[in-house]
Amino acid sequence: MRDLPYNDRENDMYALGINGSPRRGGNTQMLVNTVLDSLKGSGWETEFAQLGGEKIRGCQACSQCFKAKDGKCAFQDDAFQGIYDKAMRADALIIGTPTYYSGVTAEVKALTDRMGYVALANGRALKGKVGAAVVAVRRGGATHAFDTINHMFLMSQMVVPGSVYWNIGFGLRREDVKNDGEGLANMKNLADTIDLVAGAIRPLASRWPEAPGY
Repeated sequence: MRDLPYNDRENDMYALGINGSPRRGGNTQMLVNTVLDSLKGSGWETEFAQLGGEKIRGCQACSQCFKAKDGKCAFQDDAFQGIYDKAMRADALIIGTPTYYSGVTAEVKALTDRMGYVALANGRALKGKVGAAVVAVRRGGATHAFDTINHMFLMSQMVVPGSVYWNIGFGLRREDVKNDGEGLANMKNLADTIDLVAGAIRPLASRWPEAPGY
């Protein structure tokens, strides 16, 4: 990767990788960590968060976050707030999921619904961050899972970088993605693109367009 002048030690970027799979050490985790390891090699601070298998409820549509506007969800008894707080600090957010019946896991859906809503209630707090979806799949349905995560990013005024192909790795058994050379190469290319895009937009953060007042 490149050594960019704006990515010096005083201004290290921070990336948060979230594993939405309840299978710890499985294919999704390997894909997320491939992205994080590549970013770490470019001087980023990285952190891995385990979401799959943790207690997290779906959004209750109570709108208390719009009343309080304190960056918090009204429900503090699950995994959401800790991950949300880390996401607020992050320059780049990588959310990984396996493909369950052509979709994301229940934990990922709960996270993205609540994260998008709480951020919206607090001045669109995700705007200007880089967001990337990573999907592990046995055979089919991965593009729908990929799109589901990206929809939250795009609705939140985040920047979604591309890679040389879909950010997908193929495998069924634990660590099968080790044999998917193209998938792993895509993860590394994604990391390179995140590094470039996040570094380029950081100086423009104060100029990010405001949302219309509807």
